[in-house]
Amino acid sequence: MHIEPGLVDATKITLSYATAAGALGWLGKLAATSVREQGVVSLVQRSLMATLAVFTFFQVFPHYPVGVSEVHFILGSTLFLLFGAAPAGAGLALGLLLQGVLFEPKDLPQYGMNVTTLLVPLFGLEALARRIIARGTAYVDITYAQALKLSTAFQAGVVGWVAFWVLYGSGFSVETFQNLASFGGAYMAVILGEPLVDLAVLAGAKALHGLKGSRLVTARLYAGA
Repeated sequence: MHIEPGLVDATKITLSYATAAGALGWLGKLAATSVREQGVVSLVQRSLMATLAVFTFFQVFPHYPVGVSEVHFILGSTLFLLFGAAPAGAGLALGLLLQGVLFEPKDLPQYGMNVTTLLVPLFGLEALARRIIARGTAYVDITYAQALKLSTAFQAGVVGWVAFWVLYGSGFSVETFQNLASFGGAYMAVILGEPLVDLAVLAGAKALHGLKGSRLVTARLYAGA
């Protein structure tokens, strides 16, 4: 999902600073809520684990160029269900930054666009989860249909933001829309497969009773709100 260097030129890239500032500001609000609920130590621990996971998703997992960008297995809904919104968001932001600093320094000028593309869909996923998962339902007990809705919301958000940055930077053309269609179509495989990963991870968590009450996962994993 990386926005390629040069796609949005220097005269337009300022917008990404504003969107990233807004996204990171909202992440700060979620982090404050997380600290009140489970404490700062838990937030840091979960954020570090999410960061390591995201770095692995970006750097180790298969990723390939399609159309206007690259397709990655980001597993945003998996991160959310295991760690909660704030740690998942911190992991996405820090994992992306770590990859850029260590392996892809040419991507750093696009960090504002890339982090917006990841965080805003996560916030949408979090809002959707509050609507479709009953307050008394633990995340380990969600259905495939619920996991599919969460995954679809996140991945559709990523595709939507990539489309916005591409059209903002390159303008409207037949070739651009064709490339966007290829990119969006490639993400269908992720949308269909990610819920299966979610349920497999949740089933493993359900079997590991020792994690219940642990500060290493979100409290909602085993208990209703």
